[in-house]
Amino acid sequence: MTPTHARAMRLLAHSDQGGRPDGQQIVLDRGFGYVGHIWSDGFTVMDLRDPANPRPHAFHPSPPNTWSLHLQAADGLLLVVHARHVFRTAAATDERGYYQPALGAEPDAGPEAAPGGWSSGIAVYDLATPGQPRRIGFLTVAGTGPHRIWYAGGRWAFASIKFDGFTDHIFATIDLADPTRPEIAARWWLPGMNRAAGETPDWPLARGRYGLHHPTVAGTLAFCAWRDAGLVILDVADPTQPRLVSWTRWAPPFGGGTHNALPLPSRDLAIVLDEAVLDGMADGRKPIWVFDTRAPENPVAIATLPPPSDRDYVAVGGHFGPHNIHENPPGAFQSDTLVFSTWQNAGVRVHDISDPFRPVEVGALVPPAPARLVDPRPGRPVVLHSADVWVDRNGLLYVTDWSGAGLHVMEYLG
Repeated sequence: MTPTHARAMRLLAHSDQGGRPDGQQIVLDRGFGYVGHIWSDGFTVMDLRDPANPRPHAFHPSPPNTWSLHLQAADGLLLVVHARHVFRTAAATDERGYYQPALGAEPDAGPEAAPGGWSSGIAVYDLATPGQPRRIGFLTVAGTGPHRIWYAGGRWAFASIKFDGFTDHIFATIDLADPTRPEIAARWWLPGMNRAAGETPDWPLARGRYGLHHPTVAGTLAFCAWRDAGLVILDVADPTQPRLVSWTRWAPPFGGGTHNALPLPSRDLAIVLDEAVLDGMADGRKPIWVFDTRAPENPVAIATLPPPSDRDYVAVGGHFGPHNIHENPPGAFQSDTLVFSTWQNAGVRVHDISDPFRPVEVGALVPPAPARLVDPRPGRPVVLHSADVWVDRNGLLYVTDWSGAGLHVMEYLG
């Protein structure tokens, strides 16, 4: 429980999540946390009503060969991704393969939990009783499946989904008017992605992985992190007819891998994160950008958040660089001046963007490395890989680790 490094932050508690210490996305709802796993094949419900004593409450397994690493909870519903577990495919045996365009050429998924296949779609759970999700519906998708969802309550959810016939994940609107029978209400993609319709990729699409990681919606605008295609802003005033507002690319010359977009509409800003995906910074420095979005049809990058400088994290091994940011979801801590981000082997960082042209680091905490790895791939270094961060209304941080360090509860003291 002794941090490797701490600045204006303290470590309050730790849990191995019931013996499943690998975690990807975490969401909180009425005192309970829901953790999607990257290796443990399912999601864990954590009792977080006493933050100093986080306790595993229940585990919900996924069907065979199925990823449930991403989820969302709002308005009495829990949405859980079902997708092909691509890290267990030959294409991703070498980590570089996961980020190549060829991964989009996947076979049909078939029906849910088909023999020898996988479950593809979004499971809908009722959260009428906090901490006790009860499955009530399922959206079946023909394809590799969804990756990540944005849901803030109400009728509409927005997701990235790899449908059959497309080169990679595209934007989709999901109608939850009847949560027992969710439906796809709209789809939108970049030119060249609809392979089934005979679209031909342009040269940037052919060189990079143009797949939507996921959208984040603020008002009528969806800010879409589109991996090597950069930032796409869509008008979703009518969720059934998404319309392009702007498409901004910076890869090349930068490395791509755009993972999160955090709109800050009160300040006409957006924080956009490029994900570090290879050991030893082999994919280059991945920035967290500050964009001026006063003219959403022409967003302009005005700064980047300073990277951790307290030690040589490349020499630590594993992944060094950004992975996720707290996205200011409803019901959580929200700020337009503080940005909370995970940096994998460099733990968690807090940046103050009061002056958006000069962001400064104001807090940091690097938990200890895991005792063992859950990641089954051979030759992986036993180092920390902080994955996701959720900040609750009291300012407490809940941080997962995708390699096996468990769940850490932290407090920012600034």
